[in-house]
Amino acid sequence: MSLKDIDYVKQKLQWMEEQEFWPNGLRYLWTDAFGVVLYISLYHKTGEETYLAKAEFLVEEVYRVLGRNKGLRIGEKPDRDGQYFHYLAMWIYALTCLGKIKPEYRDEAIKLVKQIHSRFVIPGRGVIWKMEEDLSAPYPGYGLGAMDAFDGYVSYKLLEPDLLEEEINEMQQLMIQSYESLIIDQDLGLGMMLWLCHFFPDEEWSEYQTRLSLHLLNRLWIEEPGYFCRQTGWREMKFAFTNYGISLGLQAWDQWPDRVDKLNRFFNKYISGDEYDTNSITHVMACTSHFPGVFLQS
Repeated sequence: MSLKDIDYVKQKLQWMEEQEFWPNGLRYLWTDAFGVVLYISLYHKTGEETYLAKAEFLVEEVYRVLGRNKGLRIGEKPDRDGQYFHYLAMWIYALTCLGKIKPEYRDEAIKLVKQIHSRFVIPGRGVIWKMEEDLSAPYPGYGLGAMDAFDGYVSYKLLEPDLLEEEINEMQQLMIQSYESLIIDQDLGLGMMLWLCHFFPDEEWSEYQTRLSLHLLNRLWIEEPGYFCRQTGWREMKFAFTNYGISLGLQAWDQWPDRVDKLNRFFNKYISGDEYDTNSITHVMACTSHFPGVFLQS
């Protein structure tokens, strides 16, 4: 059963605003996508219209700051240039959730897919991981993403399986080519793969990757003090936000609730001593770990 620690989330949101971390800090597409879904989750749980208003205002701010002629920039900081496909896919999911309440956001998500798909996707080969900000060319030094076809397939199919049939088929073909050979050895990737799989649990790729991801994640678990390390053999390397992503994936399948509880308790007190202590991605994803809400298929 997924967690519903609303009091924790409300306190964390108030603290972030007071510290000017988020949502009144610098824009970052991944974090803001999670934030939109969090606000929608709170709206559904509490019935308070203020959360819906916050979600809509956040979308407006993201487009104001990060929106480009086609697609959205990674983040507001100077070194957050370019566009990541998996960030865009998460933004599409956020718009899809909001679009279930206000259909104009669904239309915006479909528009975004039509803008970016052909720029990122090489049919039969893969999805480019990162593009130049104007989508004119791949970003120097970046190739094809390992999970991006899965991100695209799931976000497109949840959004509009009929209008996006061609784009979905292209992503599906790429998944079919790769799902049996894809081995993820990284914490957040495994967590997000579990999350993607839970939307279509009966599809062959999902069944396969769910089993594999749980097996690989088990190897990353450090029982004491209770966290998933970054990757195999890196027992001391850990990040709060990546563990929160794992928590989301595990709650999607109702797996290892004791470990979810343990990592939440560990990272509630953990101080890394680096930028992630004050980075909004850490704290927004902490809220998601304590209250997944509409991140999970009902």
